[in-house]
Amino acid sequence: MEQHNDFALTGYSLRVGSTLDRATVVKFMERTYAELDPHQPTGHIAKTVDRYLSRDTPLWWANLESTAESTAAPVGVIWLGQATDQRSGVLHPYVLMLYVAPAHRRRGLATALLTVAEAWAQQQGHGQITLQVFSDNQAAQALYTSLGYQLEAVLMKKDLFEADVTTGD
Repeated sequence: MEQHNDFALTGYSLRVGSTLDRATVVKFMERTYAELDPHQPTGHIAKTVDRYLSRDTPLWWANLESTAESTAAPVGVIWLGQATDQRSGVLHPYVLMLYVAPAHRRRGLATALLTVAEAWAQQQGHGQITLQVFSDNQAAQALYTSLGYQLEAVLMKKDLFEADVTTGD
């Protein structure tokens, strides 16, 4: 497994992931969703990972430097997919997941992982990178804004099969 010893955050090392990391990607996505809403269903996550995880979707894991061997549990991850800019039609990297374990937050790990992803995107010739953040995740929104990410669109949703409260259906 490819290690990056030049990771910009002291105390952590970076490992390039692969499709062999499927189970860990699923576990980290489940953690992300559970933190936002512990009652939210997560059964769809494995199918989502199976749909998007490939050799063409870059994945990086952050480990504590003292436990950088491949058997150590990672403490952070960033996973990129590909998206199409709805205005210009340009293909570009899209952050599918950025997650840092609670005990390692507020140390610069998310920023360092985003820096790795942004550098990779620039090396590949991409002029932008996008991500989606849940509207109630204020901490993530503040982080992204502080790093120069700007609001591009608002995702709106209407539940079509919601029970009618006036009739009790």
